[in-house]
Amino acid sequence: VTVANRTRRRAEALVGALGGGDVVDWADWEAALDGRTLLVNTTSLGMHGGGAEAFAPDLSRAPGDMVVTDAVYVPRLTPLLACARARGLAIVDGFGMLLHQARPGFAAWFGRDPEVDAAVEAVAGAGLV
Repeated sequence: VTVANRTRRRAEALVGALGGGDVVDWADWEAALDGRTLLVNTTSLGMHGGGAEAFAPDLSRAPGDMVVTDAVYVPRLTPLLACARARGLAIVDGFGMLLHQARPGFAAWFGRDPEVDAAVEAVAGAGLV
């Protein structure tokens, strides 16, 4: 696992909590894409209403089999995912993660564990861009 964070000490703390890995300075993370097969954005960069700057990185070093996922769910197609799609990379938006995070709360409140399927995604995501 290679971790980059806008605050290096937070990246170091996460790597420590994970029991190992590498820390890359935020300014250098794009250069660290060589040989990686998964890129995960868990920052608010690119989120509507988050006040964060657009996150549209240079993915030219990303291998063709890389999967790019973004925890941001509004917009569904973030600047990061748009860059990845333009490079022909597989993308996964953050909406599925949001729905699966909601399952335990729904089960606690209503006594049943909802199935997250295409129909639920369509209804829940109808108002999201």
